[in-house]
Amino acid sequence: MKKRVTLTFPKRTVPMPVTYLLAKDFNVAANIIRAQVAPNQISKLVVELSGDIDELEAAMEWMDSQDIGVSLASREIVIDEESCVDCGLCTGVCPTEALTLEPETFKLNFTRSRCIVCEQCIPTCPVQAISTNF
Repeated sequence: MKKRVTLTFPKRTVPMPVTYLLAKDFNVAANIIRAQVAPNQISKLVVELSGDIDELEAAMEWMDSQDIGVSLASREIVIDEESCVDCGLCTGVCPTEALTLEPETFKLNFTRSRCIVCEQCIPTCPVQAISTNF
């Protein structure tokens, strides 16, 4: 099973090797999608956790016991097709190729199932046609 979560780390837990401990102690793989981590600051990670449902639940309970905030990520990328000018700039920053240009028509193609909501496309769009919903 996979779950996309946002982890919020208080200052004191930033140096903790959380992804290592998830793999070692809970057999849970953590794919880091987005990271905002700095010493002596509250930090955030968006990760996709994968493993057995019981191990995922135990891992999330452990993180909660360490004062690491765990919240399910439920946002999605939204593209305003009326505003989009199909320039393709967003395709260059999309790490999963969820955004591509159709080779014959040069129209933007969005494959939602490939999107990891890293949000790198949002600031890249010159006409602000890309956003997230909650």
